[in-house]
Amino acid sequence: MVSFWSGRAVLIALSLLPAAMPLAAQAPAPNTLTAAERRAGWTLLFDGRDLSGWRSFAGGPAPATWEVRDGAIVLVKDDGRMGGTDLVSAKPYGAFELTLDWKVAAGGNSGVLYLARNLPQTRQVYETGLEMQVLDDARHPDGKIPSHRAGALYDMTVPPPGAAKPAGSWNHARLLVERGRIRQWLNDVLTADVSYGDAGWRKRVAGSKFAKMPYFGTFDSGVIALQDHGEPVAYRNIKIRPIGPSAMAGKR
Repeated sequence: MVSFWSGRAVLIALSLLPAAMPLAAQAPAPNTLTAAERRAGWTLLFDGRDLSGWRSFAGGPAPATWEVRDGAIVLVKDDGRMGGTDLVSAKPYGAFELTLDWKVAAGGNSGVLYLARNLPQTRQVYETGLEMQVLDDARHPDGKIPSHRAGALYDMTVPPPGAAKPAGSWNHARLLVERGRIRQWLNDVLTADVSYGDAGWRKRVAGSKFAKMPYFGTFDSGVIALQDHGEPVAYRNIKIRPIGPSAMAGKR
């Protein structure tokens, strides 16, 4: 039997939780847009059910190496090799804001690439597109290289320590590509803030591993890509808000 006082204690304890309960009730379901997001111009790049709106980087339908499982886009390969079967958006984007969640397996490696083009002179998406690194910093060898850690503008910026959550946990990423400026956040931590398309950008590229790739970071618009690096990775809640046709400084 519950006494009056113990029952009263429970009621008092519950009365102390009003702030927490509405937050849980208001949390949007994965792969959906709120009314406010729709009004602000956001759209879903993934509806949680299928890969419509995505295709192979080489052209044609989405590669069989990518599947939809439990409301997430999942790379089912686990051979550790980059096979070139990157998944890309059907539409190109210039200036935009993008948010998504990602999760890697232990030792996993992937990336979110953008402003990428498929050219006859290139073979891989990273030869043209910029990359926000997706990585298990603790177990993958790239975690020992500061500019290759999760959240980095790959080989160009160094994210603050501890920005990424451990393997197996969902991380929240945000990209803001404005005309002449690119910013990246991982779990609300700013991990990159660089100019784009100007002399400062060209100097940054010249000091990176992309210096010998003549088409890297030269486009004002391009597709968004999820990288096949040969290790299991999952993506969900992929949302985009177009801002303008061009991301390049000096172009409109």
